Amino acid sequence: MTSEFLLGESKLTVDKCMSIIQNKTKVSLSKKAIKNIEASTERVNNIVSSNQTVYGVNTGFGPLCTVKISAEETKKLQENILKSHAVGVGNSLSDDLVRLMLLTKMHALSRGYSGIQLATIERIKFLFENDILPVVPEQGSVGASGDLAPLSHLFLPLIGLGNVKYKGETRTTEDVYKELNLEPIDLGAKEGLALINGTQFILAHAVLGVYRMKNALENADLIGSLMLDALKGSVSPFRKELHTIRPFKGTKTVAKNIRKYLKGSEIPASHVDCDRVQDPYSLRCMPQVHGASRNAWKHLKELTEIELNSVTDNPIITLDGDAISGGNFHGQPLAMVLDYASIAVAELGNIADRRVYLSLEGEKVGLPKLLLKETGLNSGFMILQYTTAALVTENKSLLFPPSGDSVPTSMGQEDHVSMGSISGRKLNQILDNLEKIQAIELLTACQALDFARPLKSSETIEKVHAKVRESIPFFTQDEIFSEAINKAIDIIKKDELKEFRIK
Repeated sequence: MTSEFLLGESKLTVDKCMSIIQNKTKVSLSKKAIKNIEASTERVNNIVSSNQTVYGVNTGFGPLCTVKISAEETKKLQENILKSHAVGVGNSLSDDLVRLMLLTKMHALSRGYSGIQLATIERIKFLFENDILPVVPEQGSVGASGDLAPLSHLFLPLIGLGNVKYKGETRTTEDVYKELNLEPIDLGAKEGLALINGTQFILAHAVLGVYRMKNALENADLIGSLMLDALKGSVSPFRKELHTIRPFKGTKTVAKNIRKYLKGSEIPASHVDCDRVQDPYSLRCMPQVHGASRNAWKHLKELTEIELNSVTDNPIITLDGDAISGGNFHGQPLAMVLDYASIAVAELGNIADRRVYLSLEGEKVGLPKLLLKETGLNSGFMILQYTTAALVTENKSLLFPPSGDSVPTSMGQEDHVSMGSISGRKLNQILDNLEKIQAIELLTACQALDFARPLKSSETIEKVHAKVRESIPFFTQDEIFSEAINKAIDIIKKDELKEFRIK
C-alpha cells in the first residue's frame, strides 16, 4: 500500500524523499496546508494594496531593489524574473534530481511563509505526479541568493515556457500543455521570487548524496571484510575492547560490522600462528577510516534533514503580515558539510585502492602474485589497480572546497556566495567514482578468496561471493577484464549487495 506525505506538515527525511520519488509514497495537501497557503497569499495581497515597499513584491531584484514597480506591472515582473534568471548551462539534471527539487520546493512553499498561490503549488504537484519533468541545466548556480538559475529553469514550465521531459521525450512545455489542454499559470506578486529563491538544487544533491553515501559506507564494510578474510588478515584489530577505549561512534559501528561479517569463518583460525605480526593499515585501520567517514555522513544527514523542513526563500512573509528580508536562501550551511562529506567519500576510495594493491602483492599476503597462478605470459589483475589509482586521483582533484570560495555577484549586492551547488555536484561525482573503485575491490577480493579453498569464509561472505560468481567467473588467465569490471559496477549501482549488508 502506498503511504501518504502531507506537504508543509509532515516531517521530510532523506528516506521519505527517496520513497516519494520512487512512487512508494504519494504527496498531498491537507486542509491545514491549504489554509496556510491561502492566508500567506492574502498577506502578500495586503502588502500590495497598502502600497508598502517590499523587496521582490513591488521592487526590482538584487541591485535593482530600489526600483519601485507599479501594481499593474507586478505580473510582468514575476514572469521576467523566471526568464531573465534562466541562464543555466551544461548537461541536464537526472530525473531523480529534478523530482527532488520539485518535491522539496513544494514542501517549503506549503509551509505558508512564501505568499505563493495555491494554484501554483497545485500545478507543481501536477507536473511532479505526472512525470512532466522540467529540463534543468546543472551549471550556473552560485548557491546564494538561492539556486537562481536552476530553479528558474525548473519553473519556466509554470508560465508555459522552457522544455520538459514527458513520456521519455524532451519537448517544449507549450507542446505538452496543448496535448494536455493546460493553460500557463498567471503568477501573482512575489511568486516568481519565491519560486527561484531557495536552496533546492543544493538540497536535492545533498539528499541524493546522503542516500548514496549510506550505501557506499555499508558496502565498504562488507567488501572490506571479504578482502580481509581473503588476505588472511587478523581479526584482533576489530575486538570490542579496543574500540571501547576510543569510542567514536563510527569506529565502533565499523568494528562491530566486521566482527559480524566474519563470524563463523574458518579462515582466521588457519593462520593464527603465522609470521605476520601486524597487517597494513588498509586492513587494520578500517574501523578508524571507514568510521570517520560514517561520522561525516551522520553530520551531512543531520543538516540535510534540517534544511528539508526549512523555508529558504526571501523575503519571508510572517504570520502577522510582516515581510522580513533576510538570508535564508544562503547555501553555506549545506555547502561546508557537503565538502566535508566529499573528503569522507574520497577516503573510502583511497583505502579501498590500497587493499586492491595489497591483494596483488603475492607472497606478502599468502596469494599468487597478481591473483593468477601463472603470470609472465599473463599480467593478471595488475592493471585493474591502475584504474582504481586513476579514480582515486580524480577524486582527489575534486576535493577543492567550493564553500571556501566566493565570487561577488549582482553588482556587489550579493557579495558573498556559498558555491554550495558545486559542492553538491562534486560529492555525487566522487560517489560515482567510488562505486567503480568498490566494484574493482569486490572483483579482486572474490578472486583472492577462491585461493583460500577448501576453507570457507562466513555464511554472509560466502553468499556475497556466490552472488558475484553468478555473473563473473574465477579467472585462470588474462581476459578482457573491463567486461568483468562493468558487471561488478552493475552489482554496486543496482545495490545487489543490499540483502547481505548490516543495516
